[in-house]
Amino acid sequence: MKEIIFLINEAEEGGFTARALGESIFTDAETMDELKTNIQEAIECHFDNPTDKPKIAHLHFVKDEILEIV
Repeated sequence: MKEIIFLINEAEEGGFTARALGESIFTDAETMDELKTNIQEAIECHFDNPTDKPKIAHLHFVKDEILEIV
C-alpha cells in the first residue's frame, strides 16, 4: 500500500476527527496540527510491517452543510 485516505470532519464538540477509508483507523484532536501528528502515530501503530505502511496520507475535508428547501 502506497497511499491511504482519511476523511476529516469537524467534531460537534470542537476539534477534528479523522477516519481512514478501507482500514480500521480512527483518531481525533483539538487542532489540525495535533490531528496530523495523531494520524501519523495511528498509521505507525496500525501497520506492523514497515513494507505495508503507506507512504502518503491524503486528507479529505468533509463539511456537512444543511440547505433549507423553500
